[in-house]
Amino acid sequence: HKRSRATMIITQSCRRYVASSLVFTTAISLFLHPSTGFTIVPLIRSAREVSVCTLKMASTNMMEAMSEAVSKSLGKTVTLEPTSGGGYSGGGGASTSALIDPETNTKYFCKSAGGGHDMLKAEYLGVKEMSDTHTIQVPTPIAFGEGPNNVAFVVFEYLDFCGGGSQYELGVQLAKMHKCFSANGKFGFHVDNTIGATPQPNLPWMDDWADFWDTHRLGHMLKLTGDAGMSKAAVEKLREKTRELLSHKPEPSLLHGDLWGGNKSFARVDAKVVPIIFDPATYYGDREADIAMTYLFGGFGADFYKGYESEWPLPEGHEKRKTVYNLYHILNHDVLFGGMYLNQARGMIDSIMRY
Repeated sequence: HKRSRATMIITQSCRRYVASSLVFTTAISLFLHPSTGFTIVPLIRSAREVSVCTLKMASTNMMEAMSEAVSKSLGKTVTLEPTSGGGYSGGGGASTSALIDPETNTKYFCKSAGGGHDMLKAEYLGVKEMSDTHTIQVPTPIAFGEGPNNVAFVVFEYLDFCGGGSQYELGVQLAKMHKCFSANGKFGFHVDNTIGATPQPNLPWMDDWADFWDTHRLGHMLKLTGDAGMSKAAVEKLREKTRELLSHKPEPSLLHGDLWGGNKSFARVDAKVVPIIFDPATYYGDREADIAMTYLFGGFGADFYKGYESEWPLPEGHEKRKTVYNLYHILNHDVLFGGMYLNQARGMIDSIMRY
C-alpha cells in the first residue's frame, strides 16, 4: 500500500511539474526540458517505470503540439525534434530550447512556460509588431500555441548570433522603427504584457502621453513598491512633477520597451552581420523611453547614438526625461530583486524633483 501510494504521488508530481521546465526535488531528483528530454533519478525504485513513461509522453506530446502549430503557420508539414543551441532561460521565467526539422535541416528557437499563455502570447504579438515594420531585425515569430499541462510556447526563427557588428547601424534601424506610429494615434498596446516577470499594463489605450505614463508606468510601479517608501504627499508631488516633464507631446512610436544591453545583439543573416533586438516589452510610447534605457546598464557605444541622431535627432529636454523613464526600470528591479535598487530609485526621485 505504501509503495502504490508513493507511485501515485510521484506520478502526480511529474505531471504537475513537467509544465514548468525547471529543476525540482520531490521524492525524485528531476530535470525536464519541454523539448530536449529528461534525466530522472528515482529515490523510490517502484516509481521508476511509471515516472519515466509519464515524462516521455509529455515530451512527445509537446513536440507534436509545436510541430502542428508551426506546420499550420507555414502552410506545410513540419516535424520538429529537439536539438542543441537553445541558449539560456528567457525573461519572465520562460525556458528556451532549439528545435530542428530534420527533413529540411531548418532550426527554430522556442520559448515555453507552464501557465505562461498570456506572457508568451504577448511576446509573440510584440515581436510580430516589430517584425512587420521591416526596419530592424528581430527573430521572426512563427507560431504560438499550448501543449500538455498548460505549457504555452512560442516558436521563432533561429538566428546565428555573432560577436559584434555595427552599432551605428543599430542606432539607425532603431530610429526607423520608432518612426512607426500606432494606427489609432494613441499610447498603449493591443494587450498587457510583462517587463521581466512583472506585469506591465498597456490598456486602455490613452490619448495623452503624460496620462499614460502616470497611470500605466509610474503609478503602477509605485503601487508594486509600496510608494517606494514615500509619504502620500511626496508621491503626489512626484507624479505632478513627472506629468510636467512629460508634457512635450511625443508621437506614439513603436517601442521595444526593455532595451538594455542584454536584449540586443548581432547575427549573420544572408551572409551579412546585422543588428538584432529581442525579448521585448512592446508598446507604443515616447521613443525617448527606449533610448533612456540604453544608458541604464551600458552595452551601447557612442556610434549607436550617432547613428540614431543621424536618422532622427532627439528633442530638447530629453536628458531630464531620461531620468523619469529610467526610474520605472529601477523601481521594477526593486520589485524583482530588492537590494539597493530602492535607494537608487530614491536618488533618481530627488533628481527629478530638482528639475
